Amino acid sequence: MEVKVLTFWDNQYPELLKRIYDPPSYLFVDGDVIDTDKYSIAIVGTRTPSEYGTMMTEKLTQEFTKLGLTIVSGLARGIDTIAHSTVLKSNGRTLAVIGSGLDVIYPPENKSMSRKISSHGAVITEYAMETKPDAVNFPRRNRIISGVSLGTLVIETDVDGGAMITANTALDQNREVFALPGSVSSKRSRGCHALIKEGRAKLVESVDDILAELSFKLKPILKKSPRTESKPPPDVTIFEKSILDALSDTPSHIDVITELTKLSISDVLVNLLSLEFKGLIKQLPGKMFVKL
Repeated sequence: MEVKVLTFWDNQYPELLKRIYDPPSYLFVDGDVIDTDKYSIAIVGTRTPSEYGTMMTEKLTQEFTKLGLTIVSGLARGIDTIAHSTVLKSNGRTLAVIGSGLDVIYPPENKSMSRKISSHGAVITEYAMETKPDAVNFPRRNRIISGVSLGTLVIETDVDGGAMITANTALDQNREVFALPGSVSSKRSRGCHALIKEGRAKLVESVDDILAELSFKLKPILKKSPRTESKPPPDVTIFEKSILDALSDTPSHIDVITELTKLSISDVLVNLLSLEFKGLIKQLPGKMFVKL
């Protein structure tokens, strides 16, 4: 580990972070902060995501990474870890902001991930070496997550979740906040729904909803990495269509799909496999399926 210390006056100090009302005087950095990291999105959420939350985090993160955006998160369990790991698999850039010293990675199972992140971005903290991950550190850490980002996307959180603190600090910093809606019966989505209902966050169904809000600020990087034109949807058979009509973004068991479509289980299995090859559905553990 090669630790750098960036002061507020250094050129490498994140420009966006300088603009918040309480920027840290210095940062301890393992890795490199580069100029294009100013084109960044923070992704935060629950430590216990649902299959839907996991799937949407992976999908949105992959699309942001393809566009050349840097993904910022907090290296916590759950949504944070999924976002960081998805970036690493996609060979993109990610910044992890932690609430402890660089030599005290928390949670401990993310130590190896933190080393990979330092090669694809940076692990950042305002806390000196040997600082333990005390609970009081994380609310302060969250202001840096939102502070180095153009906007913050919240994926699954209860009303008292830590991601709500990040959303609130982003609003205080005059940054954009986005929230992914979920099931009205899901406790994991109550915070997202509250942000949307109160007009504090913009509802997100796809990456395009975020790009539309940040188009001016992202214009330089989007010019360099233009989005490919949407491909026409693949052709489907009448049987595949009946299965697609029975599916949604809520996981459905194969027995339920068989009952809704009135097809034999062998026919359902064959057509599910075909739909998965076409990129229209995804299989989850336990013979559960969702429409993409």
